[in-house]
Amino acid sequence: MQQKESKKTGQTFISPVDSSGEDYQDPAPQSSALIIFGATGDLTQRKLIPALFHLFQGWLLPDRWYVLGVGRREMTEEQFREIMRKSLDGASRMGSIPTAVWETFRKKFHYATLKNFENTDEYATLEKQIVALDQSHKTGGNRIFYLATPPGLYSTIVRQLGISGLSGRGKRRNDEAKKTEIKKKTISKKKTSVRLIVEKPFGTDVKTARALNTEMREVFGEEQLYRIDHYLGKEAVQNMLFLRFANAIFEPIWNRQFIDHIQITAAETLGIENRAGYYEGSGALRDMFQNHLMQLLCLVAMEAPTAFQADRIRDEKMKVLRSVRPIDLNQIDQCAIRGQYGEGLMSGKSVKEYRKEPGVKANSKTETFAALKLYIDNWRWQGVPFYLRSGKRLAKKSTEIVIVFKAVPHMLFSPMVSGGLESNTLVLSVQPHEGIALSFQAKYPGPKFSVGRVTMDFNYHGAFQSASPDAYERLLIDCMAGDQMLFSRGDWIEESWQLLMPLLEHWQKTPAPCFPNYPSGSFGPKEADDLIKRDGRAWRRP
Repeated sequence: MQQKESKKTGQTFISPVDSSGEDYQDPAPQSSALIIFGATGDLTQRKLIPALFHLFQGWLLPDRWYVLGVGRREMTEEQFREIMRKSLDGASRMGSIPTAVWETFRKKFHYATLKNFENTDEYATLEKQIVALDQSHKTGGNRIFYLATPPGLYSTIVRQLGISGLSGRGKRRNDEAKKTEIKKKTISKKKTSVRLIVEKPFGTDVKTARALNTEMREVFGEEQLYRIDHYLGKEAVQNMLFLRFANAIFEPIWNRQFIDHIQITAAETLGIENRAGYYEGSGALRDMFQNHLMQLLCLVAMEAPTAFQADRIRDEKMKVLRSVRPIDLNQIDQCAIRGQYGEGLMSGKSVKEYRKEPGVKANSKTETFAALKLYIDNWRWQGVPFYLRSGKRLAKKSTEIVIVFKAVPHMLFSPMVSGGLESNTLVLSVQPHEGIALSFQAKYPGPKFSVGRVTMDFNYHGAFQSASPDAYERLLIDCMAGDQMLFSRGDWIEESWQLLMPLLEHWQKTPAPCFPNYPSGSFGPKEADDLIKRDGRAWRRP
C-alpha cells in the first residue's frame, strides 16, 4: 500500500499496489458501442443518459464510443438526440450545459427503429447499421447490449441476438449479408467483446428466473452477462467491503459473540407512481427483497474473499445465501409480516390508499410492505437474527443497515442510568445521505456522574468534498471495463428466488390480513413492530 494525500482536503488515502509493486488501477473501459433497447423509455432518459453524460464530463469514458438507441417509434436521429437533450435538463452537475460540450456529446447518439422485436429480418438490418457505426466510430466491434425494455421482451431480444449473430457467439439462420463476414472475422481476431446488461426484475419466481438464465446462456456466456442491481453501484454499498476488511477494529467483533442483531431497512416515501401494471404482479417481496435487501444481507454477512476479484466476492455471497435458514411456514407470523398502505398524510398532503391507485384492483392483496426475520446457520452468525423490512408510503426515505452490539455484561453504572444503557450501534446509511455513524456511551461534562449516548458521524460529502456519483455511472463504466464485481451472478439470482418461494406461494394461497393495515406516513403495520418487539428489541427509526 502507498499513502497519497488529497490536494482538495489534505486527507491521506491509501493506494493499493499489485504484486509487481505498481499502483493498482481499475480495469480500463474499452472502446464500445452501447446499444439500448427501449431507448425512449423512462429508464434511459431518467438514469442512463444522465449517467453517460456525467461520465463524459468527468473524462471517464473511453476515447471511442457511441450509443445506438433502438425503439419501436419511428423518428429521425435528430429527434432522438433532442429527446436525449431534454433528459439532461436539471441533471447536469455543471448546471447549464455549454453548447460546445453538448455538440460533442450529441454526435455520439444514433437511432434505429425496430418495429417488431420478433422479426429476424429487422435484426439483420440493425446489424448492418451497427457494423457501419463501429467503423465510423472506430470502436473495434466491442458492443454492449442494454435491455431497458419491459421484462417480457428479454427472451425475444436475446434469442434474436443469437440468431442474427450479434451476440458474438450465435450464427445466422441463412447466408444473408455475406459481405459482413470478412468484417466479422477481422473483428474476432482483435478479441472483441460483446456484453449484455439485463435490468431487474430477473424473472418473477425461481422457475422463470431459471428459464431466463437458460435462454441467455444458450446465446451468451456467463462472462458476457451483467445482471444489474443498482443498489450495488451505490458508494455506501461498495464501501461495506472496505469498512469490514480494511479496518482491523471491526473484523474481530463482526460475529455472534459481539453482535446482538442486525436490521436492514429500505423505506420509501413514494407510492407506486403509476406502475400498477408492474407492481400488482410484484409486491414488496419481489420488488425489494429478492434483489436489493438480499444483496445487502450478503455483503454484511459474507466472509472475507481470498482476493478482490469479482467471482471470489460473488462466491462468498453465494455461501451466505445457501446458509440462510429456510422460512418456517408453520410459524409464519413469527418471522414474516406483510402490509398494504392506506390513506394518510405525506408532507402535509393527503394521499390515497393503495387499492384506490389507478390500475389497482379494489380487493388487491399485493403487499406494499414486508418484514422478515432470518437466521444464517453458520459459525459466524449462528443465533443472530437479521431483521429486514421495506415498504412504500413510509414516513421517511431511508436505506440503512444497523449493527446492534450486545449489551455490556455487567451494569456498573446502574445508579446513574435509569432503564439501562443503550446498546452500541453502527449505522451504515446507503441513502439518501451516505455515511457511517457509531454510537457509544460517554459521561456528560460537569461535576455529576451522568451518562449519555453520543455519535461519531462520517459523511461522504463532508469528508471528500464531492457528491457521490449515481449508481448507474459506476455500473456502466464497470461493464465497459469487463468487471462483473457489482453485478449479480446467475446462480445467486436463482438461490435468492428459491429462498423466498415458499413464502411467496404461502401468501398467494392464504387470505391477506385486513388490508390496508398501515396508514401512509407511518413506519409500517403494528405487526412489524410486534415481530421485533417479541424478541425484546425495537426497530431503529431512520
